[in-house]
Amino acid sequence: MPPLDLRLATPILVGAAVLWALYRRVRRSFGRQAVNPVRLRLRIGALALVTGVLLVASMHRFELLASLLGGAACGAVFALLGLRHTKFEASQNGRYYTPHTYLGLLLTAVFVGRILFRVLQRVAAAPAPLPQDPLQMASMTPATLATLGLLIGYYLCYYTGVLKVSVAPQAYSSIQQP
Repeated sequence: MPPLDLRLATPILVGAAVLWALYRRVRRSFGRQAVNPVRLRLRIGALALVTGVLLVASMHRFELLASLLGGAACGAVFALLGLRHTKFEASQNGRYYTPHTYLGLLLTAVFVGRILFRVLQRVAAAPAPLPQDPLQMASMTPATLATLGLLIGYYLCYYTGVLKVSVAPQAYSSIQQP
């Protein structure tokens, strides 16, 4: 059996991480979620770090940078819409928020659709040697970066909004008795 090409390890690991993130994202699109400020701050920090890496990686081509920033701006608009439709409540067990289910599912569907489109494109293409450029390896086209920007912009703004509201007690409905 020939040895595993190390250039294949990165796409496989990234694919596994994307599938895990998709599973978690879809699972968290339904129902009431506990407000955990530490977890929200960690997510915001991780998304900011990923955004920084993508910005640096896309700076060499204007269309990639514009796609990423345009997607992020659209994501921020969706986040504001999502926050308007998020229900916040407090109980004796803690504070909770219920995200807008359809908006979360719509964004997930856009992301999954883009992934499937790229996979089908790769499968349909003639076998080619693996690219050396990491952006090419990760299929970073303007449409892919716009999709990533949409998700990153949405979740950065949405989590920031949830965190901001979570420290404002007047935003919660009255404490419900069990």
